[in-house]
Amino acid sequence: MKKAKLVLTFLFGAVMIFAGVSHFLKPAMFFPFIPNFLPQATINYLAGLLEIAVGIGTFIPRFRPLAVLGIFVMMLVFLPLHVIDVFKENPAIGSHQVALVRLPIQFVLIAWAWFIYKK
Repeated sequence: MKKAKLVLTFLFGAVMIFAGVSHFLKPAMFFPFIPNFLPQATINYLAGLLEIAVGIGTFIPRFRPLAVLGIFVMMLVFLPLHVIDVFKENPAIGSHQVALVRLPIQFVLIAWAWFIYKK
């Protein structure tokens, strides 16, 4: 079980690094999720940096518990964005169907992060 949990941790870390890099390569993709009254570019790049940092942290034993906790918190923080997206006239993710599929995926990500965090 420990090996499986470690593999799941590394996999989530890789996903976070990929997502973080995406914030820099395709920032416009993330702007619709960030309310207009906030500095979208700043928040996008900070989120990207944080995702890369926690992703890298999963590969470093000393930082792994904190990194995984960070991933769990980030998944919780991102949840309202996906809930709101379901009810938008024009969902940021593209369509209502995609928004409805993406929302349960966020719950899976939260459960995954919790599973790899708990001892």
